[in-house]
Amino acid sequence: MQGIADYDFIRSLGQGNHGEFFLAHRPDRLPVEAEFVTVKVVGGTGEDAFRRATRELKAFAAVRSPHLVTLYDAGQQAGVFYYSMEYLPGGSLAAPAGPRERSEIYRALACASRAAQSLHDAGIVHRDINPSNILLTEDGGKLADLGLAQVLSPGVTITGMGALPSVEFTDPALLRGEQTMTAVDVWSLGATLHWFAASGTGLYGGLPVHDPLMTLRKVLSSPPKVADELPPKLAELIRSCLGDPSTRPSAGQLADQLDTLV
Repeated sequence: MQGIADYDFIRSLGQGNHGEFFLAHRPDRLPVEAEFVTVKVVGGTGEDAFRRATRELKAFAAVRSPHLVTLYDAGQQAGVFYYSMEYLPGGSLAAPAGPRERSEIYRALACASRAAQSLHDAGIVHRDINPSNILLTEDGGKLADLGLAQVLSPGVTITGMGALPSVEFTDPALLRGEQTMTAVDVWSLGATLHWFAASGTGLYGGLPVHDPLMTLRKVLSSPPKVADELPPKLAELIRSCLGDPSTRPSAGQLADQLDTLV
């Protein structure tokens, strides 16, 4: 894909929830100083794509947080929806642009936790926090990709899920179709923290991501296990994020505890 509307694409930045991200030149009409922007092209056309796009844009519009990526523009061309946002050259926790100190990772996770808390305060749950959706900045990080964000309503259950590699960062309650609640984001933040603290080892060990059915079976049938080699304080913090939803810390409380690790 070479571009959309007046956005000239440079290269793909990867897949996200229900769409693909592209690095693009900033159109002259856009009143921002940045030379480049990120454009998400929402996958599909028709009513389903329209619902996905409007749901995501409403989530961005409902929350103001310095720890969420900044949205610039949105539109539609030939039935395809897109929106543009700030481009952060530092990459994501999953694919950083360069080496990162552990303190920088904790700081980025703390920022993502505060972004999640802002969403929760607005009655919105992200539902797909994972290393790919935490973008790195000079002073921390920003949470991105609200493609699965959902307004909390009584009795609401999951209607979609992220890409298969992100399953290990998803609260199994979501995979079972249980009611969506803010605690699922805290579970995801805890799983992401464990992934980095344990040098890339997930809560389920190695997952057969080449076999979607086996991956889901393992996640749903195996309890998450915190690595034995982690420092006691860190292991306790991660376990608190994975425990009973009623006893998990809030995203904001988790951010404060991550600050102490920094």
